[in-house]
Amino acid sequence: MKTAVIISDTHGNMPKITQLYGIFKECDYIIHLGDTSGDGARIKKEFGDKVILVNGNCDPVNLGENEVVLNIEGVKILATHGHLYSAKTTLTKLYMRGNEENCQIVLYGHTHRAREDEIEGVTLINPGNLSRYSQNSYCYLVINGNKFTSKIVVI
Repeated sequence: MKTAVIISDTHGNMPKITQLYGIFKECDYIIHLGDTSGDGARIKKEFGDKVILVNGNCDPVNLGENEVVLNIEGVKILATHGHLYSAKTTLTKLYMRGNEENCQIVLYGHTHRAREDEIEGVTLINPGNLSRYSQNSYCYLVINGNKFTSKIVVI
């Protein structure tokens, strides 16, 4: 069994991020879906190789890739910020990209709105945001074998 904390759109809000350090220490993966404003580098320095960073549209420096495909316990996951797939207006392009990579999960941010959807067997998860601008949330993901469960946590 593996666990992951998925965050997005932190926009430099380190006080909110540091509130999650306890859970960061206990999980297997920390996946930041972009718009880090540099705080992704601080998380990476603190937690090392368990941190996966993708680039967002507001990142002045690219700390990661535009998308990453992960295989965790046999579950394929596409992680991207979402701006390259029109996430604010449609989930179709995200679904199609995830399906193209044979992923069971697509993780995306960009909209600042937490939600989970399923399209033809592909689960699309947006953890929301940890910025200073709206309600804060993250996603806690548990993967066991080829099964997974997710929970959006509002903080």
